[in-house]
Amino acid sequence: MLEHQRPEPAIDTLAETHGSLSGHIGLASMHPLIHLRWLAVFGQITTILFVRYAFAVELPLAMMAVVLACLIGFNIISMWWWRNREEVPRVSLFLALLVDVFTLTAQLYLSGGAANPFVFLYLLQVVLGAVLLPAIAAWVLASLTGLCFVGLTIWPGPVSVPHEHYLDGLLICFALNAALLVVFINRINGMLRAHDARLIALRERASEEEHIVRMGLLASGAAHELGTPLATISVILGDWRHLPAIASQPDLLEELSDMQLQLERCKTIVSGILLSAGNMRAESLIQTTASAFLDDVVAAWRTTRPVKKFDYMKRVVDDLTIVSDEGLKQTICNILDNALEASPDWLAFEAFRDGDDLLLRVFDNGPGFAPSMLERFGQPYQSSKGRPGGGLGLFLAVNVVRALGGHIEARNRELGGALVTLQLPLASLTLEPPIEESTADEL
Repeated sequence: MLEHQRPEPAIDTLAETHGSLSGHIGLASMHPLIHLRWLAVFGQITTILFVRYAFAVELPLAMMAVVLACLIGFNIISMWWWRNREEVPRVSLFLALLVDVFTLTAQLYLSGGAANPFVFLYLLQVVLGAVLLPAIAAWVLASLTGLCFVGLTIWPGPVSVPHEHYLDGLLICFALNAALLVVFINRINGMLRAHDARLIALRERASEEEHIVRMGLLASGAAHELGTPLATISVILGDWRHLPAIASQPDLLEELSDMQLQLERCKTIVSGILLSAGNMRAESLIQTTASAFLDDVVAAWRTTRPVKKFDYMKRVVDDLTIVSDEGLKQTICNILDNALEASPDWLAFEAFRDGDDLLLRVFDNGPGFAPSMLERFGQPYQSSKGRPGGGLGLFLAVNVVRALGGHIEARNRELGGALVTLQLPLASLTLEPPIEESTADEL
């Protein structure tokens, strides 16, 4: 019995991406801190000038300007240092918040100490630490902030704050705290929601990869088992062709030829599965052109399917060198098969180049996709055929195209039927950099 095991690469990828996402959140948090620091510089300059000239409070402007210059210099260095970085350690966020706390303490010391109503800006630093830092670092920052507050009560500084303006300053401080907290917390919450959505998407992708691995194991095992009976049937059909009772009946010979044709198709599919399972694909790469590749896929598909009317529209560069991809062949055939089942009277296949992408589009005149199918397009077992195992073809097609760096879109046509579009980057198919081409017109 095959045990259910999650593939290790999927877990490793998820863990590594989780770490990178954490670093990305740190980087996305550092930039708002830098912006907030510029607001703090502007707010301090405005407040100092307002208190000095509107309230006529004597302030040590020279010393306060030195503190502001140090804060501006630190912010400029921070902008330069973190501009091209991909991750920000938590300790860097802690040190940045610590600089803000010490700078605020210095300004408060020079402008009234603990009696300054702007002392409540300490709460902003504590809240930011609680949101951005681990629990221990947040507690350390809160403790240092408390010590700074106590220090201001012991050493109030050289300036006394007039009591008649205390409530005015307190109101301004409250409004500033509230506005900055709303802006910053909303931004952090948005980043956290994006982080959670990314993790959910990664878990779903890891689950899909596990599903593919299980199907690959079952498919390779089935291919090994089917090899012998297919070879036996092929020998029997060859013997039947030479029997006098059959050789004298043209209708039976024609049906026998159809059976042998379908049998060869089965053997080709089994061989392809075994080839992929043996990891020989990289050693058996075939260099071809986009035009020849598409012609081969279409010719092989048309000769083995009962298609009535099929429009093949090809507008690609004939000398565009690509590598023949067996998975892409099966993907195109799967989508054409689905279109043929929905629309046995007519379907169309269009191929053209759009910039650096190869676009493949399949049209049909069937009933189209149900809204629920479009919402969950490409997920396993999402099928309108009502049979067990349905929907796996599109599921595998989506993952093959995604592995090549492209994507698949599906929609219903206004005139009836469905349209499935495969967008494939030429860089994943070509051996040389693609040459720019004009964009093809829409059908």
